[in-house]
Amino acid sequence: MVSMCRPVSCEPGILGNRFTPFGHQQEVPQLCRRRWRCYYQDMLKARSLLLLTMAISAGLPAVAQDKSTGGFKGKVRVEVGTPVGVTVVVRQQEREVGRVVTDKSGEFTVNRLKPGLYAVTLRKPGLSVGTIENIEVRAGKTRSLGDRLVLTIDEGSIAFIKGSVFDPTGRSVPNVRVELFRIEADGNIKKIDGRVSNEIGSFVFRLTPDVARYRVTAKGKDSEPVSKDIEVDGAAVYRVALTINAK
Repeated sequence: MVSMCRPVSCEPGILGNRFTPFGHQQEVPQLCRRRWRCYYQDMLKARSLLLLTMAISAGLPAVAQDKSTGGFKGKVRVEVGTPVGVTVVVRQQEREVGRVVTDKSGEFTVNRLKPGLYAVTLRKPGLSVGTIENIEVRAGKTRSLGDRLVLTIDEGSIAFIKGSVFDPTGRSVPNVRVELFRIEADGNIKKIDGRVSNEIGSFVFRLTPDVARYRVTAKGKDSEPVSKDIEVDGAAVYRVALTINAK
């Protein structure tokens, strides 16, 4: 704490006793009255700050431990893509009472709800709409909905990457490992799916319609991998053909 009193030279003053701000008596030899007044003021300020801090700290638990309301939490999983950004709309009867968004792990928490029955609607572009009814909220409790909330792909609003694998003569090649990577903004790639071409050399990947760049890579048993990049910018079918030197 910074004192507003200026330093002063202390000449021999009055011997005797002084009372500290906490009520204790203490002998103070050679303490001039002016210097003692500055010290006493600083001690009063320190005690006031301490009492204020204690009062605020004592009040915090009362806010965090509100026993008159409750809530629930859960974790959303998705069939493709990432679970971040799923909007969780909370309703009581037909009235919306709140909404939150899932984090990068798909987790969400809804607090400060009055006791009663609620329903939630889960929405994210490219995914089917999920609904949970009759969620009971009790005062002072946060109910767990678990991690079984799965949103599947909305077939009417997704992107398809469809392709075929051929050999140099143009014949389709079955049983070829095909992998799908997403190309991040920084140039790094992240594998998000993989499968094997069917008996006619075809494969299909289903994706959310978010704008993104992907790389499709095919690798035969005794051949070098072959890749092609694809730009996805909405719900549509994107086709690719890959030619490998199959043996």
